[in-house]
This record gives sequence, structure tokens and C-alpha cells, in this order.
Amino acid sequence: MRKTVLTRRSLLVAGASGLLLPTIPATAAGLAPTPTMRGGANNYQPGAPIVKRIGGGGFWMTGTVRRAGDGAPLSGQRIQIWAHTTEGYESDPQSHGATLTNNKGEFRLEMPQIVPAFGQPHAHLAYDSGDFETVFLRPVMNSSSDTTLHADFVLKPV
Repeated sequence: MRKTVLTRRSLLVAGASGLLLPTIPATAAGLAPTPTMRGGANNYQPGAPIVKRIGGGGFWMTGTVRRAGDGAPLSGQRIQIWAHTTEGYESDPQSHGATLTNNKGEFRLEMPQIVPAFGQPHAHLAYDSGDFETVFLRPVMNSSSDTTLHADFVLKPV
């Protein structure tokens, strides 16, 4: 019979190996849907137009959209983005725009540099097209000097 000895080294190796595993939320049926974030719907304006970019650009908002359960990428999904930027407040209509996901379920939209609002540099994103449950996200940037922000949606069919 083999005796397991817990040493500091074995605990560090075990802990580090856990960090290498993907941190995807799972349910019994697969990938769990993304919950709406508190404050995500602030200053939401339904029906923002699909645009090539919001304002002058220089900052990139990126992300992915997948289906809950099997995690399949969802193409042609409308994602609305708005934020407080160097060119306007998040409540200004010109600070809102939407984009569509590509065949890999990815989206990317250029916009002006995001600046802190209420002490935090953050963006707002919404999936609100109707085929899946509406989700609002409010990701916070690590630093106000970051020039990209990434957000992922996992959508639950209605």
C-alpha cells in the first residue's frame, strides 16, 4: 500500500496544475449561460445602429458569443456597446453602437478611449436581439490606459 505524503512542494504543484485548467462555468448539460451583471443596463438605449466604429476610434472592444450547453459559436448575433469615452458620456446617443458576430462567434468594434466614470473605466454591452435571453455586461478595465477590453457572452435560448 502506497502512503501519500503531503509536502509543501506537492501542494504547490497540485495548486499550480489547477490554474492551468480552463475556468469555464459548467452545468450538467455543459456551458452555463452568462448572468446579467449589476449595472450593465445603465444608460441602455434600445436599437443602437450597427456601425463600423463608434466615434474617432483608438480603443477596441472585443469578445465572443456562444450558445449555452454546447458552447457552439453564434454568428450574426447583434451586440450593442456603449461607454464613457474621451468623446462622450455613456448616456449620449453617439456613444452607442452595435456590431454583429462573425462565423466564429467573435465581435470587434473600435471606439474612442474609455475613461473612468464613477471612478472605474468600464464598458457596457448588451445582447438584446430576441433569439436568446437578454444579457447586459459591465466589464471593468484593469487600467484606464488599457486600449482593449474583452467580454464573452454565453447565451441561453428563449
